[in-house]
Amino acid sequence: METIKIAGFGGSLRKESYNRYLLENAVNLMPENSELKILDIKNFPLMNQDEENNYPENVKNFKKQVRDADGLLIVTPEYNYSVPGYLKNVLDVASRPYGDNPFEGKPVAIMSASIGMLGGSRAQYHLRQSCVFLNMIPVNMPEVFVTFAQQKFDENGKLTDDMTAKFAGQLLNNLVNLARDIKKIRH
Repeated sequence: METIKIAGFGGSLRKESYNRYLLENAVNLMPENSELKILDIKNFPLMNQDEENNYPENVKNFKKQVRDADGLLIVTPEYNYSVPGYLKNVLDVASRPYGDNPFEGKPVAIMSASIGMLGGSRAQYHLRQSCVFLNMIPVNMPEVFVTFAQQKFDENGKLTDDMTAKFAGQLLNNLVNLARDIKKIRH
């Protein structure tokens, strides 16, 4: 069976972010015959329509990696009831210029982690709105909101909560299955 390639990126640039930990742990939760490659979103320029045809190599490389992937995983924190501005900027920059949207038709799964009791749910809902406009195909279930994240990772960032691993693993399995189905239809 052909390996399904998933590209993942997160909304937090902080080294010890629980969302970064969740993204890194997802590599080991991937189902058989799939792989997760974590993409670098550091140093993205700010969205500027005057520059959208002249973005630097890191943006071009990111767009190529997204385009080459069979599906996407986005892991985001919640800032002020929404997605971090930096993540929104990455989506805006990478989806431009008009007609050059590498997210088009990509299956996408979303996860979030928070030290609070809502687990980043509001950020996910706002991110899903952007995914709709970018014509991504979201995996709806299970929703993965990692609540009280400080209790679910050890001091080295390893996921220690079995229920979180179970739900994240199921979401990744559903993402891979959807990506495989879409790939069959398109080929």
